[in-house]
Amino acid sequence: MNVPGGEISTKDSVLETGAGFIQDFTPVKQICAHLNAFHTYADEPGRHVETNHYCSHLTSDVRQCILYDGPGPKAKLIGIEYMITPKLYADLPEDERKLWHSHVFEVKSGMLIMPGPTAPGLRQAWEAAETEEMKEVVHLYGKVYHLWQTDRGDTLPLGHPKLMTSFTEDGQFDFEKHVGDRDVRFGAEWKRKKELREGIEVPKIHVDADQAWTTRRNSM
Repeated sequence: MNVPGGEISTKDSVLETGAGFIQDFTPVKQICAHLNAFHTYADEPGRHVETNHYCSHLTSDVRQCILYDGPGPKAKLIGIEYMITPKLYADLPEDERKLWHSHVFEVKSGMLIMPGPTAPGLRQAWEAAETEEMKEVVHLYGKVYHLWQTDRGDTLPLGHPKLMTSFTEDGQFDFEKHVGDRDVRFGAEWKRKKELREGIEVPKIHVDADQAWTTRRNSM
């Protein structure tokens, strides 16, 4: 797992099991969706991290996600993301809007997935539900910070939180290699999802979003 420390003691395991029966974990029980995509560093576009999002709705306009480096029981919590609708985003101050990113490319390219069943009998129904969810996500703006730079091998969450952003077009990283590797592990196919999402309407992206890529283009 590449994290310092020994195995969890029997005493701690017993105490945690007991707490699980007695305590109320309502906030985390509200999680209703698992999404997987790739984030890139706002100050170093192209350097990327595969990220598993576990999300809940606060309102119809606000979602919040806990981010992990994997889907397993030993996954590290590496960050947080908030997602809001365009009407909330438009009301933000200009400097604040520049911290948020769009989800259009993630959705339309097939990069963003909701891992689910792969059995033929269930896959088609799940993908139909996933596509409907993508029709909502494509409009949202996200603000995300990573606390643990696992991609560089950090064994603890070191340094300051890092503002992250999304990929916005082809050619910004080795899409086929990294998304393809991810798909093998989850039994997904980004090319198939891209085809299923062809009919999803592309919203107009606010000029203040995705500033990492705008700044990079302007400096070239």
